[in-house]
Amino acid sequence: VQLVESGGGLVQAGGSLRLSCEAPRRTFSNSAMGWFRQAPGKEREFVARISWDGTSRYYADSVQGRFTISRDNAKNTVYLQMNSLKSEDTAVYYCKAESTVLDVDYWGKGTLVTVSS
Repeated sequence: VQLVESGGGLVQAGGSLRLSCEAPRRTFSNSAMGWFRQAPGKEREFVARISWDGTSRYYADSVQGRFTISRDNAKNTVYLQMNSLKSEDTAVYYCKAESTVLDVDYWGKGTLVTVSS
């Protein structure tokens, strides 16, 4: 199962980016979706998660109020809107699909976000 992230890039502190992650329909419709990130020299960490039906959302404390996760089930895509970016948000961002049917997880290859101060 291939998840494809896009939308990363270079942005100045205080700016915004929107990440996208597209998954196969069969996987997406039955999966909670999440975003994780890994900064250089650090472990991968949780950023945000949205339930399969979009009714529940969770955020890491570090991004609460700045990032918004959403999903478009018609497009099989999950988004991460990132506002008020900080240099510490610099990382490779990964998309994760948590299948509720097969009890397995799928990961994308990541997209790099660089925030310059």
